[in-house]
Amino acid sequence: MVQRLLQGTRVLAVQALRACGPSRAATRTMASGGGIPSDEEQATGLEREIMMAARNDLYPYNLLAPKATPGTKEEPNLVPSITDKQIVGCICEEDNSSVIWFWLQKGKTQCCPNCGTHYKLVPHQLSH
Repeated sequence: MVQRLLQGTRVLAVQALRACGPSRAATRTMASGGGIPSDEEQATGLEREIMMAARNDLYPYNLLAPKATPGTKEEPNLVPSITDKQIVGCICEEDNSSVIWFWLQKGKTQCCPNCGTHYKLVPHQLSH
């Protein structure tokens, strides 16, 4: 029974291909090279803006570790953000496996509740 069904499906597929004939239009793909589209070709909106910023060595969400500063009240660690508040994770000791998370708000220098390292939110603009 299954074999009959598969043979019937094969016959229908062959008939459909013959109906199109050799003059059928070439299939177009979204990829410029005719292969699988890259991430940059598929990205839109905010995701595309982030990719373009990363290409120019700008990281709007600061996924990489910030430049090391003393972290004092006079010289806090600067955290760039496109919003008025950002969640920050502090690894208080170098060999510590836990992260202390806290909210950082625009305009204030705040310190980690565990180790006292100071952080300050600085505005970052995306190119729109």
